[in-house]
Amino acid sequence: MNVDQLITIRRDLHQIPEIGFNEIKTQTYLLNVIQTLPQDFLEVKKWKTGLLVKVAGSNPEKVVAYRADIDGLPIKERTNYKDFQSTHEGFMHACGHDFHMTIALGVLSHYAENQPENHLLFIFQPAEEGPGGAEPMLRSEEFRKWWPDEIMALHIAPEYPVGTISTKTGMLFANTSELFITLKGKGGHAAYPHHANDMVVAASHLVTQLQSIVARNVNPLDAGVVTIGVIKGGTKQNIIAEEATIEGTIRTKSIETMSIIKSRIEQLVQGVEVGFMCSATIDYGANYCQVYNEEITTNHFIEFTKRQSNATFVASPEAMTGEDFGYFLEQIPGFMFWLGVSCEYGLHDARLEPDEGAIPFAVTHLINFINSK
Repeated sequence: MNVDQLITIRRDLHQIPEIGFNEIKTQTYLLNVIQTLPQDFLEVKKWKTGLLVKVAGSNPEKVVAYRADIDGLPIKERTNYKDFQSTHEGFMHACGHDFHMTIALGVLSHYAENQPENHLLFIFQPAEEGPGGAEPMLRSEEFRKWWPDEIMALHIAPEYPVGTISTKTGMLFANTSELFITLKGKGGHAAYPHHANDMVVAASHLVTQLQSIVARNVNPLDAGVVTIGVIKGGTKQNIIAEEATIEGTIRTKSIETMSIIKSRIEQLVQGVEVGFMCSATIDYGANYCQVYNEEITTNHFIEFTKRQSNATFVASPEAMTGEDFGYFLEQIPGFMFWLGVSCEYGLHDARLEPDEGAIPFAVTHLINFINSK
């Protein structure tokens, strides 16, 4: 594929963002593109709303996998794009998955025309943003049939210029968990608070208490985050709320710290139940393990990148971002890296406009790396 074709594909995909396990149009679009490629070396399997594409190697000693996530986000787009904004109102590719898919198709198209030495497996994975597609895909019969020996993936990085690649061995992304708490009490008239159990007050106390967990229960030499992003309660200014909900996220460097934080959340919620005479439920939603880059494969990629005259390598710090690619890395040696896309707005921002010049750069870099293996 040439650059113009890649840009067209990215813009087409940008217009049809779909959330996890609803990527119907996306899967169809990907299949249509793949069907235009030479089929001599290709074998395609559907898995839910995702795809697995195997490229048969000429003299295979292993299976090398490349994963691209395919889902969008429930964000109303506010970019300056004139001709290719999202056509799905309230949804957007605000995390660069349109880039991830396009790059994968660019690399796949090369090997559809130029048979690789080793088997290659291209993974178009749904539901990365939630509820999580990697873990069930790993358990699937389709994936197990083509189990790879190595795996890699990238994620766009708006803060880095085009031509920059950043990664590290060991932990790259944190362990993460969603957090949903519902408090139920007794509603009533605002003039008679003694006849009700106010869940807005209970939720307010709980949010404040949750902020003490990292400060007072996590080792200062470790790292953890408890962020509450949503608090909802009540229907009218003179009605005492019967129910309130809290939504947030937990992020930690270690699995042990995740367990500590969840245990402390449960203790605090029990205390609120007693103190405010209410009932509570906790749902941890999607849980993602850390993205932990295996040393040998990561160092091979780092050294390769450093030798490329058109690439700039930056050692990556650890990040509290989450990615279900970590489940692949739990069982398969491999790595994830950041790809610079030069944008002033960050991931999950409605104004995100990554530089499309990063697409041909990434395609060429990955082809050259795979050929070097």
